[in-house]
Amino acid sequence: MRRFLVTLLMCFALPVSAATQVLVTTNLGDFTIQLDEKSAPISSQNFIRYVEDGSYEGTIFHRVIPGFMAQGGGFDKDLKRRPSYAPIKNESTNGLSNERATVAMARTSDPDSATRQFYINYQNNAFLDARGNRPGYAVFGKVVKGFSVIEKMAEIPTTTVRSMGMKDVPQQPIVIKAINIIKE
Repeated sequence: MRRFLVTLLMCFALPVSAATQVLVTTNLGDFTIQLDEKSAPISSQNFIRYVEDGSYEGTIFHRVIPGFMAQGGGFDKDLKRRPSYAPIKNESTNGLSNERATVAMARTSDPDSATRQFYINYQNNAFLDARGNRPGYAVFGKVVKGFSVIEKMAEIPTTTVRSMGMKDVPQQPIVIKAINIIKE
């Protein structure tokens, strides 16, 4: 009887959905981000919104600090800011940590100010995680394929663009040429 019930339950079980993956094509190569929609639903859906509207295409990684992180998604190659949707709620207490290869939302000093910019960690950066009453930076995914492309970004010399007040700007633009949800 027990075996029959287990078989019956398996027949009516809801299918397990695979985690959403996003293929990012840059002028340095491709990498794949796997989103953690269960732990970071707000940040994941926010990221997907920009992917689906196509506005990440043509943006650059405008801040690259070897041994720390690569940040992008907010500016075009002329360092013109791309328009953003409204800021989202910070999900830094979701249990995910800023570890090597994770992807997180960039923000200002206001915890709930993240819009379109994201960054990829080169190493474990636990100091960016929420601690006690101090909010952190919300991790929402991980680079699961092509991390060598992210590492190549760190090899490009950077400069300061004083007129924009921007540091660590790659001298050779690192452009997101295409970004798409991987359909199974």
